Amino acid sequence: MRLIFLGDVVGEPGRLALYRAVPSFKEEYGADLIIVNGENAAGGRGITPRLCEEFFANGVDIITLGDHVWDQADLATWIDSEPRVLRPFNLQHGTPGQGSILIPTAAGKIAVLCLRGRTFMSPGPDNPFTTGYDEALRLRREGAVALLVDIHAETTSEKIAMAQRLDDIASAVLGTHTHVQTADARILPGGTAAMTDVGMCGSRDGVIGRESADVLHGCITCMPCKLPIGGWPARVSGAMIDIDPTTGKALSIQAINKDYDK
Repeated sequence: MRLIFLGDVVGEPGRLALYRAVPSFKEEYGADLIIVNGENAAGGRGITPRLCEEFFANGVDIITLGDHVWDQADLATWIDSEPRVLRPFNLQHGTPGQGSILIPTAAGKIAVLCLRGRTFMSPGPDNPFTTGYDEALRLRREGAVALLVDIHAETTSEKIAMAQRLDDIASAVLGTHTHVQTADARILPGGTAAMTDVGMCGSRDGVIGRESADVLHGCITCMPCKLPIGGWPARVSGAMIDIDPTTGKALSIQAINKDYDK
């Protein structure tokens, strides 16, 4: 069983590169499921229903989100109608949408769980280490052969700790939000594949997807400024995980990176 998870999609270059990458990845790698974090797809902040439909039309199977989930107002009135779009599970208490999904595939039932960290991020979510743990166990009880967890968090320590918390329960715990791919893809002692951040889909030569000159201007002057989306070439980054369908444990994990010109 093979899953591909691609990092935060940032603006138009990230979207267009993603639409070229996903069909080729399915053909080249034979993935059973492709999951994408769409957190910054709409001009760098959130995602719209129209863009979600574009993702699906281009071969994406599941979309996860994060701290910008409600930045596009029309998503909140639409998300209940589309279970393949996951807001962070630990945003509960009447929040629209859902944070996990269990999907039947030819390879068996696959679950995806989206969590949001709390360190150095805006307040609000429940504790992901307790609510996420309970939901992971529930998905396993419901028959999930494989479970992939997106932990959308600011600090490396919180993402690493979440992977250890879910070791031997999740098949993979993969980090998003910081947009920079880390070189620590590994399999933990309990059989869970982990990677602190899978990277992003966006401008390769910008600053985490934004135009470099504008970011530098703000850094130098310490004045507020707009941060437009960076240009081409764009890089699509993520991770590919092979999972034993009898045990749900990871067999391998490797980073994915592919560059595209406009």
